[in-house]
Amino acid sequence: MTKTSLTIIGIFLVLIGCSTISKFDQYAYSQTTAIKVDALNVMSHATDSFVLHADEVARVQTEIDKIYEYEKNRPKNMISEKMWVLLKDSTGHLFGGFVSRWKKDGKLDDVFVKESQIVIGASFDQISQLESGKIKPQQVTN
Repeated sequence: MTKTSLTIIGIFLVLIGCSTISKFDQYAYSQTTAIKVDALNVMSHATDSFVLHADEVARVQTEIDKIYEYEKNRPKNMISEKMWVLLKDSTGHLFGGFVSRWKKDGKLDDVFVKESQIVIGASFDQISQLESGKIKPQQVTN
């Protein structure tokens, strides 16, 4: 190989290595939007007794755990991973915390549920917007 070829390859490898965030992933985006719908839907039942909807809540939590595991293992995806950690944290103020409070209190006030849906929905939107703002494979030039 010539010195020029090695230089070009070296520059290319450095540029690839300097990428600070993962590329767009359609699966991650689709799952995030689907889970948002399921989470907000199950939250709308929080004015009922938790035990009536425990199975639905568990399904949504499992879906969140699955996408978290997927996101956690994507390279250069620390920001998305942290966002999912916050969303699922049972001691926080997002979905995990909402579920913990619902389970503890048995049922929740309608106003609290509606306000929580706004905040938690916006959190899902932030994750979706981060993903949709990432570079798409077709945007990468050769």
